[in-house]
Amino acid sequence: MTEVTYIIVEHDGGWAYKVGDVFSETFRTHAEALHAAQRAAGEQRIADDNDAGISYEDERGRWHDEVSAGDDRPTTHVVDAKK
Repeated sequence: MTEVTYIIVEHDGGWAYKVGDVFSETFRTHAEALHAAQRAAGEQRIADDNDAGISYEDERGRWHDEVSAGDDRPTTHVVDAKK
């Protein structure tokens, strides 16, 4: 099973959550970033009967298209780098 970790970090004069090398939008407060990360992590775990198309760009600038099964959801974690 895939694991996704959301890390709360200071970013661009505020706070954000980060997954891998990708940052969320910047939030004014730590609490707002933590809440947004918890919500995003929770949404990632919700399974359904619908497959989803995913398009993403890799580190070399190439685009990929994949299909993700709706019932194959990752395990998620939220880590607070402040603590």
